[in-house]
Amino acid sequence: MLNTQSASTLDTLFRTARSHNGWLDKPVTDEQVRALYDLTKYGPTSMNTSPARFVFLRTPEAKARLLPALAPGNIDKTLTAPVCVIVAYDRRFYNRLPALFPHHSDARTIFDGKEDLIESTAFRNGSLQGAYLILAARALGLDCGPMSGFDPQRINDEFFPGGDVKVNFLCNIGYGDPGKVFERLPRLSFDVACSLL
Repeated sequence: MLNTQSASTLDTLFRTARSHNGWLDKPVTDEQVRALYDLTKYGPTSMNTSPARFVFLRTPEAKARLLPALAPGNIDKTLTAPVCVIVAYDRRFYNRLPALFPHHSDARTIFDGKEDLIESTAFRNGSLQGAYLILAARALGLDCGPMSGFDPQRINDEFFPGGDVKVNFLCNIGYGDPGKVFERLPRLSFDVACSLL
């Protein structure tokens, strides 16, 4: 049986948390953004690869660079969110393995020249880190609105012209407007989504 504190935590992270489409006019500070990353970085990744790269767009000028890449339905909610995060992944993550995975001195060689392995490792673990970002934001009392609906090539060209870093998804962060939350959609039952073998 869960104690009250545990039940409240699960509500905050999962059961009552919602994806937000509208935002209150309440800022997210630089200190909150730093605290958000400081929690996110502790989520596990394979071999501590940590390929995610986060670009926190806060100013109108920064968001203006993103707008041409957005689907029309994502423009207003991005403009009104205090922060829009470009959740990306670095395909040259393995260059940092000597520092991040020091007990395996030749860890870089596992990836050198293996483009399929590089891509799958970077995308998979970067996606995990994007999910950790959402949970960390909720734990800190912030709301999230993760999004697809954008032109990835335009974002990559604008924000990551070197070609090694690529966008995965976008996530608006702030204090959600409860009046603009959609009705919760159904979820799959255990019997549909899971197998016990």
